[in-house]
Amino acid sequence: MATTKVGIYRSYRGPVTLDDTGQPLPESEWPRKRLSSWVVRWFGEDGNRYSKSFENRKEAEKFAETKQSEVRQGNGDPPRRCSLREFFTEHRQLSKGSVSRGTLLMHAGVMKQLAAQIGCERDLRSIAPRTIESFRARRTEAGLSAWTVNKEVKQLKTLFNLAIRRGHLRAGKNPCVGVTLLRTAEKRPAYMSPEQFEQVYANAGSLLARAELVLIYTTGLRRQEAPNLTWDDIDFDRAVVHVARHDRAGYVQAWTPKDHERRELPLPKQATELIRQVKAVAPPGCPYVFMDAGRWAYYRDQVDRNLWKDHRHVINNSLRKFKTVCKRAGVGKFTLHDLRRSCITNWARQGLPIHVTQKLAGHADINTTQTFCLSVQDDDLNVARRAQQRIVKGLSDVVTTDQKLTNSTPNRCFPRRKEFEDGTQLPSEKAVA
Repeated sequence: MATTKVGIYRSYRGPVTLDDTGQPLPESEWPRKRLSSWVVRWFGEDGNRYSKSFENRKEAEKFAETKQSEVRQGNGDPPRRCSLREFFTEHRQLSKGSVSRGTLLMHAGVMKQLAAQIGCERDLRSIAPRTIESFRARRTEAGLSAWTVNKEVKQLKTLFNLAIRRGHLRAGKNPCVGVTLLRTAEKRPAYMSPEQFEQVYANAGSLLARAELVLIYTTGLRRQEAPNLTWDDIDFDRAVVHVARHDRAGYVQAWTPKDHERRELPLPKQATELIRQVKAVAPPGCPYVFMDAGRWAYYRDQVDRNLWKDHRHVINNSLRKFKTVCKRAGVGKFTLHDLRRSCITNWARQGLPIHVTQKLAGHADINTTQTFCLSVQDDDLNVARRAQQRIVKGLSDVVTTDQKLTNSTPNRCFPRRKEFEDGTQLPSEKAVA
């Protein structure tokens, strides 16, 4: 273990200076007459001694104070060499069970892009902010949007923070800190109005599709929460749908919702009746609410033969089918997440308190609820416009014409013409006319 004491010593340079008689100076005279520097020394966990030199004692004491704090915390050793390849190999092993597979894939993608620019064997300690700025510039030149580039820089910042926590970098040496993000303009969040949803519902085609769309639009389920619903998650007596973790059992795959939180969402009467109809015609033995007979036959065969992979989606192509329905309905481009966002917006517009909306939506941060979901719609703008008109209604009686800007202005006169020193005079008013 590293020593608990950091020492400061004076180190003399060169041979001992001679006095006037040719004799070496006594040690008591060395501080005044010999060249010297100040050295900070400490021992690491590997048993090796480390040191750093300074020109004056003040700088050495300042460094020693910082180093003493690091040694007490067990961080006195300099980080060992760790390449990008070694770091991510370790990251994949240590992150199992703590981050989702999708997040790990995003980390792998951004590390691959960085390694393509600087090499897989690049030492983490040699990566500087300029390296990240070069990465940002090249990704922008590749045609990526500013939003995507910023997302990748944020992911790199997260990964380098993990490298600091795991001892591969010193504290405060994250190369992404201080790298500015690209400026982006915020888009208006997509919102599907009830009238538009009715058109989508009418063009859904099958009972299963209509039930799934109504459930997402009225409960705000995430895109992967609806396909993973089982019949045990539906409480018909209380008209409630449960969003909770599933353990692997039989034909049910292990699954955990985002943020690992359990939620209870109210079901409107229309959604409850549709789901009852779906259950009446559901394939026998199928545990999933929105799995059709064809998918159930394939899925059951894969599970029985132990060929099903854990990372596969239980129900696939949901987004593609939804976009086809939207195109058929002629309502424009929407995603399944837009249905969730619209549901949360509808909750807020109906007077649901913001903290209740946050809990039902499953947002860890209330700012997410306010920023991305509670969008201002045309109806809200019309209400604000009418309020403004009531406030300024008295202005209709106010004369808004400036006489100076109209022909009715009385003719101005020049009481006298300006005469300059050289005798030049301004023309008269009649001459100007």
